[in-house]
Amino acid sequence: MIVDIYQVDAFSASLFQGNPAGVCISASMLDEATMLAIAEEMAVSETAFLALDTMSLRWFTPTVEVALCGHGTLATAHVLAERGDVKMGDNVTFYTQSGPLEVTVKREGIAMAFPVPELAEVTPNPSRLEALGLHGSVIRASYCFGEKELLVVDSEDDVKALSPDFVALNTSPGRGVVVTAASSDNTVDIVSRYFAPWVGVNEDPMTGSAHCALAVYWSQALSKRQLIGYQASARGGQIKMTLTNDHVLLQGQAVTVFSGKLDLSKT
Repeated sequence: MIVDIYQVDAFSASLFQGNPAGVCISASMLDEATMLAIAEEMAVSETAFLALDTMSLRWFTPTVEVALCGHGTLATAHVLAERGDVKMGDNVTFYTQSGPLEVTVKREGIAMAFPVPELAEVTPNPSRLEALGLHGSVIRASYCFGEKELLVVDSEDDVKALSPDFVALNTSPGRGVVVTAASSDNTVDIVSRYFAPWVGVNEDPMTGSAHCALAVYWSQALSKRQLIGYQASARGGQIKMTLTNDHVLLQGQAVTVFSGKLDLSKT
């Protein structure tokens, strides 16, 4: 079987910024072992797999499958637009483990309607704070959303200065943790960084799904339904968030790094 494969820098309009995602498009869904092998070979934080017969979309890190991936969804929609499978203004529905995801191809970027997560306030774990390099005094709020954690800290400098001990972080149960603060830049509302050593991604360059939780928290904290976020990883990435009663609308741009054909008969 020959499948189309791509690498896309998502949440960026320039090469070598944003979050690199693999995109693998096949006529029907591949088996899990093959998808995991491809994701490991691509060696990026997530590789998206789209089956054209059902428009089913799945995402794998190099080690596990994930239930929701923003930058992988954006990358997939971008590739479909570049291929001519969809055109400007089209709406596309992807069928995923997290339910149907509605995506719109716009001139200014790809807009994705994601579920609104529920935030539950929790007491921060002292050992996790120590592993992250944070002190309790800088924590303004702590929440969980699903298996993931959101930590609000005093300042943008606190976010940018983080240098986690990933070995120590991985000793406690978890799935992902996002650390965030209000931005000091008047062109951006919030900054964040996202760490997920539990799924083989020490620091994710740009995390769409985490911005669903960030939109819920910051829309209330800043009394704004529409926000601009910047993920302050080494590569960096920018995202527009709009919170409605029904969903979080995430919007960003993407650029294709390379494309090719993968011959699975050689496996």
